[in-house]
Amino acid sequence: MTYATVMVSLALDQPNEPRLEVAGELAERFEAAIVGVAAAQFAPPLYFTDSAEAQGLIDEGEASIKWRLAGLEAEFRAATKNRGGHAQWRCALDFPARFVLAQARCADIVVSGARSPAFSDAFARASPKDLVMQVGRPLLVVPDTVNWLDLRNVLVAWKDTPEARRAVADALPLLRKARDVTIAMILEQGDERSVATAGVTDVADWLARHGITATARICEGAPNESAAAQLERAAGDLGAGLTVAGAYGHSRFRELILGGVTQHLVTQSARSVLLSH
Repeated sequence: MTYATVMVSLALDQPNEPRLEVAGELAERFEAAIVGVAAAQFAPPLYFTDSAEAQGLIDEGEASIKWRLAGLEAEFRAATKNRGGHAQWRCALDFPARFVLAQARCADIVVSGARSPAFSDAFARASPKDLVMQVGRPLLVVPDTVNWLDLRNVLVAWKDTPEARRAVADALPLLRKARDVTIAMILEQGDERSVATAGVTDVADWLARHGITATARICEGAPNESAAAQLERAAGDLGAGLTVAGAYGHSRFRELILGGVTQHLVTQSARSVLLSH
């Protein structure tokens, strides 16, 4: 298994350099094609005018978006011109998440920027929280503070769920290129240590049969410490440059209301994260 096509989702009014750098590096590592995608939709003002004036306002807004999308294409072309391999650009006047989801059919992995905790404009950018639920591909979320794909230490956040199993399988190409891989399970209330140990050991053995040496680790935090905080602390202790995790092990409604590991990884983590659902 490898990544033959890397897709990178660009956004208006957000820094794109980190995700472009990581996507370009991915394409080089795997000798893959790289596809840049971007979309935006004109958001009309809350007030409404008569038909002629309204149409003029719409035309002006769409022209501005097309001009800004052209700017994103120029940024993508400049970032990929020395990367080698095939580069392709796709853009549209559309809702960003809907457009990226449709185009992802041609990709093996999708690279996105992280979403800030503040309100996300669905007319101008695709939230990674929406992408990971529907994209059907591994999603690599790159924070604005990251400018390279650090695979010296990779943390696999393990929980025995379909999402986590899928994430580890999707990450195999990256794990093969990592220097050190650690499989960590956060013990939560009701978890039995013996069962958890057997689980992470099974995953380590499975990776070994794929030629990947991994260390198994069970993490226990303070009684009131959240799983997200424990995971972040474990990643920090390891100096992890990448976290691999399943997305939305609990219901998405619970994640949105109460937060959770997925919420933390796409909004606050200081390192890149590969998510699968």
